[in-house]
Amino acid sequence: MKLVPLGASIIVRPLRASVGSGQLVMPEDFRSGVSRGRVLSVGDGRLLPNGGRATPQVAEGDCVLYEDFAGIPVEINGEKLLLLTEDEILAIEG
Repeated sequence: MKLVPLGASIIVRPLRASVGSGQLVMPEDFRSGVSRGRVLSVGDGRLLPNGGRATPQVAEGDCVLYEDFAGIPVEINGEKLLLLTEDEILAIEG
């Protein structure tokens, strides 16, 4: 199945924090409340009052930050993804 986002919707693959040597692992209580993900697909932009579309601020492949409980979880072909709106994205890692 293929999932195509509409409007200001964005499909994100959540990135799991990897733990390697020399990295600090913090208990669940000390998490920041922010998660990271990779943008897989972007809708054509939110609808403007004049009937046009706003250019999306994120692009496929961007690594983005969003609040832990943002978006709608979806499962496509056994993979857990998130359906976010552009407004739910806090930042793009550069």
